[in-house]
Amino acid sequence: MQASLDLKEEILALKKSRNAVILVHNYQTGDIQDLGDYVGDSLGLAYQAKETDADVIVFCGVHFMAETAKIVNPEKIVVLPDKDAGCSLEQSCPAPQLEAFLKENADKNYYVIAYINCSGAVKALCDVICTSGNAVKIVNQAPADRPILFVPDENLGAWVMEQTGRKMDLWKGNCYVHVEFTRDSIHAIKAEFPDALVVAHPECTQAVRLLADEVCSTEKMVTYVKNAPVKNIIVVTESGMLHRLRKEAPDKNLIAGPTDRCACADCRYMKMNTLEKLRDCLENLEPRVEMDESIRKRAEAPLLRMLEQSK
Repeated sequence: MQASLDLKEEILALKKSRNAVILVHNYQTGDIQDLGDYVGDSLGLAYQAKETDADVIVFCGVHFMAETAKIVNPEKIVVLPDKDAGCSLEQSCPAPQLEAFLKENADKNYYVIAYINCSGAVKALCDVICTSGNAVKIVNQAPADRPILFVPDENLGAWVMEQTGRKMDLWKGNCYVHVEFTRDSIHAIKAEFPDALVVAHPECTQAVRLLADEVCSTEKMVTYVKNAPVKNIIVVTESGMLHRLRKEAPDKNLIAGPTDRCACADCRYMKMNTLEKLRDCLENLEPRVEMDESIRKRAEAPLLRMLEQSK
């Protein structure tokens, strides 16, 4: 316990001396969330990254999130505790593959909407970015006279089509964590807590979404859980979200949605970051996130378009 306290004090002292801000995604471990200046989802973190006056941005999340911070803050130092903290969605849509697809289908004149869970190079190929929290709003603002290509999450894209009635072509990508939830695993936990409400992330498959009382982004889950009329709520998303929800809604019994193989779903990439790595990246200002300036500029336009359209 004392070692942990000393480590936290060391992190806070380094943060002050570096004039750093610590941005933390909802899926990080609880000890990291507790040290964050801001804890939130991709949209909230993107806003915070854009508005910060710190000299250093420490992004406790995965690589594409830190890259997003660098896109809108090219003059700032951006560090990520573990350089290998990636994302299966980002990996499912390599920029060269997307670029080749768009060239092969140039006659279609796609309007490309990219879920924020993608690389800076993919963002640079797109017309606008979205998050799970604003995807419906962004799609509703897409030009009516152009077909939409939605990358890289086919499950989020399918849910958005259900919400908007807008036909889209979907890239074949998914979050490996959210597709581990199944109809059987949710039925099993519902049998144990028959009065519980189910809130699920739209990255889940349709079979799971159909069992949910509410499908929404992690940020909207906070409001939903706080206002839910029952005590028991099954939360079907990455396990880190439970820490924040339990802090913000201590009167609720929050139950981790299970998968067929385990009682909750952990993202191996999100969990690569640790307090020790957080301390080290503040001390050494490494590993840094750097971007080719031509790609950064092209990626910034659709990102800023998202921030404008999501107001």
